[in-house]
Order: sequence, then structure tokens, then C-alpha cells
Amino acid sequence: MAAPLFSPSVLLKDLSRLSAHRGAIRPKARRCFSVSRGLTARVPAARKPREKVEIPGLDRITYGERMHYVPGLAKPVYPKWEKDYKDPAHYTSPPAHEMPLYKEKPCYVFNQRTSILEGVCQALWLTKTQLISGLPPQLLALAANPANQIPDQDERVQNAIKHARFWNTTEERPGKRQYSNTLLMNLLHLCATLQCSHPAIGRRISSEKYSLAATWKRGEDLFQIRGQNGLLHNCMDPLPAASGKQEVADTVDHVLESFYPVSPTIDLQKVHVYKEQMNSTGFRGDFPYPHAHTLYLQEDADAQCKLKPEQFRAKMVMFSFGNALARAHMLYGMQPQRVLDTPITVQAVGTNGRIFQFMVFQLNTTDLSGDDGVKNQVWLEKDIELYDFAKVRPLIKKKQVKVPAGLAGYKPETFSKFLALYLNGAV
Repeated sequence: MAAPLFSPSVLLKDLSRLSAHRGAIRPKARRCFSVSRGLTARVPAARKPREKVEIPGLDRITYGERMHYVPGLAKPVYPKWEKDYKDPAHYTSPPAHEMPLYKEKPCYVFNQRTSILEGVCQALWLTKTQLISGLPPQLLALAANPANQIPDQDERVQNAIKHARFWNTTEERPGKRQYSNTLLMNLLHLCATLQCSHPAIGRRISSEKYSLAATWKRGEDLFQIRGQNGLLHNCMDPLPAASGKQEVADTVDHVLESFYPVSPTIDLQKVHVYKEQMNSTGFRGDFPYPHAHTLYLQEDADAQCKLKPEQFRAKMVMFSFGNALARAHMLYGMQPQRVLDTPITVQAVGTNGRIFQFMVFQLNTTDLSGDDGVKNQVWLEKDIELYDFAKVRPLIKKKQVKVPAGLAGYKPETFSKFLALYLNGAV
């Protein structure tokens, strides 16, 4: 018998020499079957449940009377235990079709977490609204008037930004949700310092966590807007109209933009259990501050739902419209009004801590079923930066400082518009 070409001892020596010099060939490690088998084995198929055969006229023999498991006997089936008291922790709701508020016709609901596909375009169709770029001219005049500015305005605004980004935290980099809320509160507090020169500011109040509800018809469909939405400034006096009667009458010729073949109800919650005539401003009828002034929204206020900028602006349009519509229903009733005697104006400001969205919504009609007739109006100025960078440490690339540490690129005109919306109705 011929001798083998390579003996096992020689082969093992060569392999160990290669491994010592970082060779490509290494001996395989031993497998630990107690671990590797559990990680690499196929998942067993799920067992199919056994079919229960019911034979009429025969009673199934179970081990229920023996009160313990007996092989070969069937498992007993007991009737559901109905408690003689109300237990909220273990409440089971009845089927939807058995509820007293169930209706065959669906209702489409917009809430604070709704992210509609077409964004502002879809919101304009739902609210029968004409979009106008930029803010109304009278608001821009308020921003340009030196009498409406705060002493040392630019310096104090920059200090408010630095407080939100640098001074209000012990972390290296605060979260966007934290500094966005701090900056908004700082700017509102800064605007409130003008109460001495503008006494009408004292006729306002801030409200949080109020629940809004409004109902309207668009075509053959029924829509509702519900839920909590940001920080609301209420006032004793309504805001003045942003456009005159002739401009309102000219909206008749405006044609709403279509987004066919996408359905207008896409991404809205479809429900069958609802109140048909649901309307609430979120406050009592004798509330001394009944008029909505400005709605302040934050992009990252809800950690469970983050909206894109286009959907966030659509949310601003919808909730501004909802606050105005709820107020109109309280003043004029639930019957649709082709043209309101006094238009209802609601403002909205959205921010993520650096970029601001400014909006003014004017409700001219509550007759929203058709596309003809007078339209509502909304003025929108989007993606306005308050500053460029706020860095705790400088941004260095290729040994060059691209962005210095601290606040950089402050834009004073952004806060002027913020202040103009705040002072609207108080000048």
C-alpha cells in the first residue's frame, strides 16, 4: 500500500505556521452545538390547530367534573363570566354596529396626528380655501413700524435663542423638542413686555390641552376635525379681517387646485361611530376669552408622531380652519352660511426651533359643500429662518473653521414678523 502524500502531523504544522504569520488558511474552530444549532436551525412550522368535530346528539366527555387534566378527555368549554359590577380595567366594547351612535354613512376625521398625502393642497380642498403667498400688507406694515419694536430688540432676541440652545441645559446638545419649546416661550415672553405701550395685550390668555371639534360637509362626504392642538392665545376681542369685502367677493372666480386621481379623503380616519352635529371650541359658553387669536404649533411636540414640513403646514391650515369654523357655528348656527357678515380670522405660527411658518386664515363662508361661490382665504409664508447655526463647538473641516461656536446668521426680520402677528389686534 502506498504511503500518503502528506502526513497529518506535517499538515497540522503547516497550518499552524500559516496562522502564526497571518496566513489566509486557518483551522476551523470547534462548533458548540448547544449554541450554534439553536442559531442556525430552521424554525419549525407552526402546528395547525386540531379541528373540533361536533356530532349532533352526542355529548362530549370532558374532564371538567374531575377538575384536573385527564389524558384522552376533551377540554371543557365554560360560559363567559359576566361580572355584576363595572370594571373599567377589563371593559370590552360592543361591536361597532351595536353602538347607539353607529351610522352607515362614514365620517372622515382629521386629528393632531394625521399626515395627509398631498399636504397643503389637500388641506385647501378640504377647507375650500384660496392660498395667497406672503403675509397681508397691513401685518408687514406693523413689522416695519419702529413704534412697535422692543427696546434692544435684536440683542434680547439673540439672548433668548442662546438661552434655549446653550444656557438652559447641562447636555452637550439639547434635544430639538426641548429647545424648540423653550425658544417659543422666550419669544412670547419677550413680546409680552410691550403690554405697557399696548394695553390690549392684557386682554389675552394662553390655553393648552383644549379639545377642538368641528363638523362640515364637503360634497357628499362628512368631515370632522378633532383633538388637542398646541398653544392657543385667546382674546376678548376678535381679530380684524385681513381682506375687505371686495377681495372676498373676488374669490368666487378662484378655481380650487385638483390632485386627481388621489382621493381627497386619503389618510383621514374613517369612522362609523360619531356624533353628526359635533361642534366645540374647547371652552364653555361663558368663557371671557372666546376668540381664538394665534395658534402656536411645534413640529416635534409629539414624540410619537413626526410630520414632514408639508404635512405640518397642512396641519396648521386644518386647525386654524377648525378653530374659526367652531366659532362661526357658535355665532351663526350649524346651518351653512354662503357669506359671513363678519369674517373670522385666526393666525397660526409653526416652528421647529429654527425655521418658522407664518399663517393667517380668514373664514368667509361655512357653505363648503360645492366648489362654487365664495372661498375662504389663507396667507402663508413658509420656511423662514430665524438663524443659521447655533453650535456648542465649532464645525471644523480640513483644519478650517467652517462654522464658529455660538450663534451665527441671526435674521432680525423673522422676529419682526413674529412680533407683527402677536401685535395684530392690539395696535
